[in-house]
Amino acid sequence: MAEKKDKIGRSKPLKKKTSAAGNAAGGAEEVRSAPADETDAAEEERNEAEEELNEAGEAGGADAYGEPDAAEAADDDAPVDAAPAKAGRYDRLTQEEGVRKLTGMYKNWFLDYASYVILERAVPHVEDGLKPVQRRILHAMKSVDDGRYNKVANIVGQTMQYHPHGDASIKDALVQLGQKELLIDCQGNWGNLLTGDEAAAGRYIEARLSKFALDVVFNKKTTEWMRSYDGRNEEPVTLPIKFPLLLAQGSDGIAVGLASKILPHNFIELINACIAHLEGRDFQLYPDFPTGGMADVSRYNDGLRGGAVKVRARISKIDKRTLAITEIPYTTTTESIKESIIKANDKGKIKIKKVDDNTADRVEIVIQVAPDESSDKTIDALYAFTDCEVSIAPNSCVIWDEKPHFLGVSEILRRSAEHTKWLLGRELEIRLGELNEAWHAASLERIFIENRLYQLIEGCKTREEAYAAVDKGLEPFKKRLRREVTLADVQKLTELKFIRISRYDSDKADNEIRQIEADIEQTQYDLDHLTEYAVAYYERIREKYGKGKERKTELREFDCIEATKVAVTNAKLYVDRAEGFFGIGKSMKEAEFVCDCSDIDDVIVFTKEGRYVITKVSDKAFFAKNIYYIGVFKRNDERTIYNVLYRDGKNGAIMMKRCAIKSVTRDKEYDITKGTPRSEILYMSVNPNGEAEVLKVYFKPRPRLKKVIVDLDFSELAIKGRQSQGNLFSRYGIHKIVLKERGTSTLGGQNIWYDEDVRRLNADGRGQLLGEFKGDDRLIVWTSKNQYYTTNYDLAQHFPDDTIRVGRYEPGRVYSLCYFDREQGYYYMKRFTAELSDKMQFFLDEEGQADFVALTDRAGARLEITYRGAHASRPTDTVDVDEFVGVKSHRAKGKRLTTYDVAALRFIEPELPEEPESGPDPDDGTDDDGPVGVDMSRIESPSGELPASGGVELEIERARGDADQMIDPEQLNLF
Repeated sequence: MAEKKDKIGRSKPLKKKTSAAGNAAGGAEEVRSAPADETDAAEEERNEAEEELNEAGEAGGADAYGEPDAAEAADDDAPVDAAPAKAGRYDRLTQEEGVRKLTGMYKNWFLDYASYVILERAVPHVEDGLKPVQRRILHAMKSVDDGRYNKVANIVGQTMQYHPHGDASIKDALVQLGQKELLIDCQGNWGNLLTGDEAAAGRYIEARLSKFALDVVFNKKTTEWMRSYDGRNEEPVTLPIKFPLLLAQGSDGIAVGLASKILPHNFIELINACIAHLEGRDFQLYPDFPTGGMADVSRYNDGLRGGAVKVRARISKIDKRTLAITEIPYTTTTESIKESIIKANDKGKIKIKKVDDNTADRVEIVIQVAPDESSDKTIDALYAFTDCEVSIAPNSCVIWDEKPHFLGVSEILRRSAEHTKWLLGRELEIRLGELNEAWHAASLERIFIENRLYQLIEGCKTREEAYAAVDKGLEPFKKRLRREVTLADVQKLTELKFIRISRYDSDKADNEIRQIEADIEQTQYDLDHLTEYAVAYYERIREKYGKGKERKTELREFDCIEATKVAVTNAKLYVDRAEGFFGIGKSMKEAEFVCDCSDIDDVIVFTKEGRYVITKVSDKAFFAKNIYYIGVFKRNDERTIYNVLYRDGKNGAIMMKRCAIKSVTRDKEYDITKGTPRSEILYMSVNPNGEAEVLKVYFKPRPRLKKVIVDLDFSELAIKGRQSQGNLFSRYGIHKIVLKERGTSTLGGQNIWYDEDVRRLNADGRGQLLGEFKGDDRLIVWTSKNQYYTTNYDLAQHFPDDTIRVGRYEPGRVYSLCYFDREQGYYYMKRFTAELSDKMQFFLDEEGQADFVALTDRAGARLEITYRGAHASRPTDTVDVDEFVGVKSHRAKGKRLTTYDVAALRFIEPELPEEPESGPDPDDGTDDDGPVGVDMSRIESPSGELPASGGVELEIERARGDADQMIDPEQLNLF
């Protein structure tokens, strides 16, 4: 048999479909496409290949490391005429006189095995999207299909004619296909994809091919066939599937040094994408999971390596203490989620009282939140610490041209659409050929019967004479035909039964021929317009099978949940200030208690000398002796302000500063002072909302010092960066510092934005600005279920999935609302003020007979009404909202707008007056490089003289434009 060399230099038969599977233990091989009558030849070929391998190994005289084999070198001196031993398959391994290394054989066999696993087990083919076991299951089911259900055990047995592996693997693959609810119609207990329950035994459950599979998967005429592994049967190389099945079902497999993970996509979206490709339009594909949930596909990367998809469970609040999980992430089950929740609770990451799994045909996991815990914070903690959020890394690897290739899902869909178009064209070509043959046969039969050519057979003694007579009789009519008359055509004519000839109906035959001609014309038209034909095919599939296959997974962007912010306080922080140790371990319980914290928090530690470090909390850690302050650190926190009074060096000046520490490198040491050796913190406070206290400072008495007691108001200082050195307070020594007055926040309100994409509040400027909030300010939330409620502006809170509007709540604000009353068939408008309540309030009919249309809270708005139908020519009306209807309760029905057919309603809101531009104060002192743009005033003594050398100097820091707003001179009169 002719041979060719593959890429690694091995010889293999030219007619082999794939590499053989080598078994390193026994040397057994599988030849996938060897027919039964070639078994001996194949065996002989294998033996020859092994002998060549033995000869090559012996001729080389070197092992895998290039060193000559000792036993082989010793044999060089053997007599030439020694009788050779009988060659055997395992002689090189069992002969006593020599020891052979398995390295070379293992290398070849392993490559064969690896290629077999990649091509024949784990990775799907790009043309039909199936792995070999799936393809063989479908082929076996088709071969026994009679419209009735078959026992799965019987299907497994039928498949084993084609698949050279155990029945368990076949049954598992069949169950996975059935659970996808696309190709297989299942009956019985096939397990539960949501709970992870296994299917019943194969003898109890049944299956048959779905109508969709029978429609799009099989066609014997366009299938390429090959011999099965034992040569007794034929199986398809690939099935002629006219649908992007691989992307619809997804695929997951692990081969040798290679893996494939293709996520499932939506049925309807795939068809729309195929149509878009055929029509030359762009398209975008994102996964859709059968378990529902929410997915962030911003890093999908077209399904290629390096991408990631975050999938979250859908969690809703039943009440303040009860949460319900109604959809789960792909690759998880309700049992795995429940176990992860219990595990997180045991570790102290979340606090719950109880979790119940009530899942049946729909997911329902009910979680009872601990009484002292926020349900909003618990939702974030569930995403952070449990399987309620998972990250899936796709790896789109497929078999193409008998090799693995990494193709994006867009490229896979394009190839599927083109392959479907080619298959449809091939089917049309076959159909056209069959129609032409049918027309030729019908025309010959009509000529044969109408011209009584059958009479020419009379008197012919042999078949050959009869064939020749009929062929000669057809000579005058052959010009009417579209191809030559063959001997087979003449044989069919002579075999016509007399009863058919006697009952021949010319009119019926003419009609049949005309119908065939019309079919030929239509088929040829479809071939000439193959793209339009393929688009129509996809549209038919979508219309026929697309019902109930709408998208299940909601695509949305996720906010980044910081685990340290949502973790519950499951630990206690202790500190030994003198020795410099701190931690949450048992060995620290005898030390000073600091605060409650989480075991994943960061802590910030200051020493008396002004050095500080931020580090992850641990059981016990050492920083430095004389710890001055320790607390939990929140990264990127701009509202926590550090007020510091420190001495620069041993006898240096007294400095004062205010700063925020937003982000630093963990475990790196910093200085809150200038860094001068022997500096010392005299006073420091940590203020979570920028509070600025007033201190009473007592100086050490000394000559010429008139004022020994001075008030220091930190609110007079600007907030700067953590690296700023601060401002000079005094050069005299301080005897005592006393807190005179606790201050209030100097930061003012907090700007809040609502990000509609993630449905969360933030203070980072993402989304719609809701305004500046402080104190008891509230928000009002509107939902599509015709409800509203008010809430605080806590950034951690979650809004309902049906939220349509979030705004600032203002008592007494009037809302104007338009809606359609379905019961009466008219549009209404009403005006009302919202009530302050945390409970959901219905602002329209609770029975769902009203449809919300438009809403505005702007005074002086107008309503524009356009008409349609019989009143389409009516000019647009404009209604003055404030004058049309009075302000009443949100439960009032309102006033009917019109009796005409309305096309659209639109509020025209007056423009708000322009506000003065407000940007960041250039002198806010937040630069880390020190004071920027600050007026510094050196204060003289009341006599107008500057203080003598060594006297007290006080520098006051204030924003630009405040030069006339001097602080109390009495506080500065130190002399």
